Amino acid sequence: MRVVVITPPAPVVTWEEADQHLRLDGDDEQRDMVERLIAAATHHIDGPDGWLGRALGLQTLEARICGFCDLIRLPYQPIVDIVSVHYLDGTGQPVLVDPDTYELFCRDLGCAWGKSWPTPGAYRGHAETVRIRYRAGYAIDPDADPVKPNVPEPIKQAILLMVGDMWHARATIATGAVMQAVPMSMTVQNILSPFRVYV
Repeated sequence: MRVVVITPPAPVVTWEEADQHLRLDGDDEQRDMVERLIAAATHHIDGPDGWLGRALGLQTLEARICGFCDLIRLPYQPIVDIVSVHYLDGTGQPVLVDPDTYELFCRDLGCAWGKSWPTPGAYRGHAETVRIRYRAGYAIDPDADPVKPNVPEPIKQAILLMVGDMWHARATIATGAVMQAVPMSMTVQNILSPFRVYV
């Protein structure tokens, strides 16, 4: 299964929170830099490419698989809802599956009672014939505009610690030392470990 991001999430940590954490006293000249650090720290742990193996801010993902099975476990919880399910027919054209055909059971997608999955055509040259588009992430009200994130506080604090580490260590080389990457600290890993999902 391959999962791609269709709609990326909004930041789950705000400039104001980072400003307070870094004690910048609202220095707007630093805002652009701090927001880039927030984005980098969040990207490191969020979504399909992230260390946590889960979705943080509300985002639309698409799981691409070779065919239907009884239960399809969707990665990157928390799962909010299913947007659509498509499959490619024998000519490679997408066919929408009737939403009455399936149900979401926590993070597993399966057939509704008395229903069965359609049989995708053998479309030559394409292994990802089934496309499941879904929304995942922490949100108080996923249909609100704008969506307010409801990310657990330990995850937000870990992002702020990572931002602080990058703020204070702006380079990967210390003067007079061997080149080393700035790692995710053990404190951050310990805070995030209870939330980590191995997909």
